[in-house]
Amino acid sequence: MQNIFDLLYQESLTRVPDLLWALIILFLGWIVAGRIRNLVIVFFNKLRINQMLKSLGWESFFDRFDARMNIPKFFGIIIEIYFFLLFLIISLDVLSLGTVSKIVGNMVGYYPNIFISIIIFIFAVFLADFSKKIIVGSLEKGRIVYSNFLGDIISFAIWVLAILAMLYQLQIVQTLILTIFIGVVAVIVVTLGLAFGLGGKDLAAKILEDIENRVK
Repeated sequence: MQNIFDLLYQESLTRVPDLLWALIILFLGWIVAGRIRNLVIVFFNKLRINQMLKSLGWESFFDRFDARMNIPKFFGIIIEIYFFLLFLIISLDVLSLGTVSKIVGNMVGYYPNIFISIIIFIFAVFLADFSKKIIVGSLEKGRIVYSNFLGDIISFAIWVLAILAMLYQLQIVQTLILTIFIGVVAVIVVTLGLAFGLGGKDLAAKILEDIENRVK
């Protein structure tokens, strides 16, 4: 028993430097990840993501659950976890914990899907906000009733497509999501085609003319 305790003691002494290095790496990772999170939050605040989502009615949805909407902070935390996991992998390698390091590595390998989903979300926010303002502004200028309703429909269609695209990118029931996505696109195309074909040509021309004037 004495020999066993001596061996354990000697082994622990030899592992102390590795443990210290691993803790130092984790500490540095915590600092770096926190700094990157703050930069990400500042970046998304400058993009005015929260303000656009409020104009699209997202704040009322969060109010129902007594939650505060803060998308920049949410994205900042996601990216903070990513960089902290990178430092964690290095720490595990220092401790020769290869199996655990591979598990964490698989988590890191999934992050590109999350990043692409974030890009899709941001693109959907800008597209929904821009299209709603253009459509509502054009229809109200032409004194067309239900302009807000039509703007909400277009915004809703954009969000449906964006959510399906994000779910597909996140590899959540990909076959089903792809089928639904194709079906939704087909319905939107057919609906717009019927609308323009059954008397919506003048309205479409008016909207396009107004968009062209705004761009100029």
